[in-house]
Amino acid sequence: MGILSGKKALIVGVASKHSIAYGIAEAFAREGAEMAFTYQNEKLQSRVEKFAEQWGSKLTFPCDVASDEQIDQVFEQLGKHWDNIDIIIHAVGYAPAHELDGNYVDVTTRDGFRIAHDISSYSFVALAKGARKMMHEGSSLLTLSYLGAERVLQNYNVMGLAKASLEANVRYMAASLGKEGIRVNGISAGPIKTLAASGIKSFRRMLAENAKRAPLRRNVTTAEVGNAAAFLSSDMASGITGEIMYVDAGFNITGMGELEE
Repeated sequence: MGILSGKKALIVGVASKHSIAYGIAEAFAREGAEMAFTYQNEKLQSRVEKFAEQWGSKLTFPCDVASDEQIDQVFEQLGKHWDNIDIIIHAVGYAPAHELDGNYVDVTTRDGFRIAHDISSYSFVALAKGARKMMHEGSSLLTLSYLGAERVLQNYNVMGLAKASLEANVRYMAASLGKEGIRVNGISAGPIKTLAASGIKSFRRMLAENAKRAPLRRNVTTAEVGNAAAFLSSDMASGITGEIMYVDAGFNITGMGELEE
């Protein structure tokens, strides 16, 4: 039996085989979780349905996280199949591409700022609100962040602020839901070549620099993030809430890095 046997998990954010959410779903399937999935639009519907099928699920629902109505509909429909929900994975983040290229002050706009925070941060608490009636003592919510939430990273720009908001969201949600026995955590993953990351200018150079400076001298994989997510979502992590776990080959602890002779 896997560490998630008997658990029911909703995964929001599977977009491709290279997405972190895909790595999480792979780990969840291996560990015995029963899963449901959302897709953002019709363009992604067939792809997500095929992914769900390979993991033994027929539960896929449309959900644009910018719409409270669509979020409510997800849980209304899911409630026809499940009595409760044990795990919610929030793997969603977005900022307009033009905001991720150039000097932060020059390229940031009011509208882009609003969109980045709405999609990347508010949607996490929106999912919690929508799922409230189906969650129970022992349920867990997990989101994905990045080091740009606390350190300045070139071209990450407004997404850094949105991720900082998201990490604060983790703490406030953990405090709010803790009395009900519901846990809330986040994973700060190292840079991974995903569809979302491709919108950041010079991302390949970021990957190379990360691998050069990280203590493990490499980048992490979606599978490694998936393993951490499985642990944090399992009963093995029953005493952990309000935390951000780094899965980044140790990059977050470094300062200047090694000086070449």
